[in-house]
Formats: sequence, C-alpha cells, structure tokens
Amino acid sequence: MLVKWIRCTVVDRRGFERGQRKWAGLLGEPGFRGQGGGWSRQRPGVAHIFAFWESRAFYDSFMARSHDRLATTQSGTFKDAQVKLFEYRFDVKTGFEPRFTDTDLIRVALCRVHEERVEHFTLMQEKVWNPAMAGSPGMIRGMFAEAPEQEFLILSMWRSAAEHGKYRTERVERLALRAQTEADIAALSGDIVDLEPSWTV
Repeated sequence: MLVKWIRCTVVDRRGFERGQRKWAGLLGEPGFRGQGGGWSRQRPGVAHIFAFWESRAFYDSFMARSHDRLATTQSGTFKDAQVKLFEYRFDVKTGFEPRFTDTDLIRVALCRVHEERVEHFTLMQEKVWNPAMAGSPGMIRGMFAEAPEQEFLILSMWRSAAEHGKYRTERVERLALRAQTEADIAALSGDIVDLEPSWTV
C-alpha cells in the first residue's frame, strides 16, 4: 500500500475547505483506498492530508489522468505544500485500514534514521513502540511506512486528544530510553492533527 502525506499552509480557509470536499471525486478511482485529514493542533493554518492507494502503479495512473482536474479547485488557497510518498511496511496494533470515521485525532511522526541504524530502528518499532501504543486505551490503529533516504512515517489514530495525552506523558520518555531512539534518529518532526470529518473520502 502506498501512503501520500501532504502538509501545507492554508491562506484561504473557506476556499481550501470547499476544494477539499471536491476530493470526493476520488471514490471511483481504481486502486484508491481512502483519504482523510484535518488541522494541525500545534501550527495554526497548517493542514495535513493522508491518502492511501493499493500500489504505486494505481497512484501514478491517477496522477497522470485525474489529479489536476480535482486539484484545480484548491489552486491559490494554500502555500508551502510538502508532499511525501511512503510504502506501507507493517501495522501498529493490528488490522490497519485507511478509515477515518471512528477517529478524532491523528498523530504523525516523520523520522529520518541514520543509515547504519535502520535495522535497529525498525526492530525497536516492532518490539518496543508498537506493543506500548497498541496497549494504550484510545489508540485505534496505526501504521509504519518507509520512504527513500531512510525516512519513516509513523501514523497513529486516536479516539480522543485526552487519551493520546495520557499515553504521551506516561510512556514516551521511558520507551525512548529503552529503544535507544536518540542513537537511531538523525531528525524527527511530527504533528497532532484534529480530523475534519468533511474531508474524509
């Protein structure tokens, strides 16, 4: 499965949201699995969109045919768009599927990992972080995905901000020590996204 993550700064909120609803046109596209997104809790005016495709081939075909027609409605409503593509590697918890209807909040982390530490980082994700997140009340599902240049996306869906907050304060520092995260990671960025139900396709 291919994961597309778009992050941008919105300059015309009403126009952007109107355009976002037009992406419902994705529904008939071959290989399209789902799309959702919302507003950053930490950065005013920053929007995140997550789209899922069965494979790179289906995605490339869509980009060549229908993408521009759908995208024109949002032209001029945002700036500083960053787009990254990732290949799905494994679930966080079990049974990941690109559904957004039972989720209020998405936590997204982008990790650039030292080349010689990729294997260790991936193993720690499976053995330390995944069980901790999977055991947290309120964490519904998540996934781990990889891009070229040793970049990894960790996406987790949460029932509410309060439940995500409990996991963070109680666990993160202790887990990071156990997983030797500092030694693995060259750069880390992330965000917490309040889902906007009207953007879900």
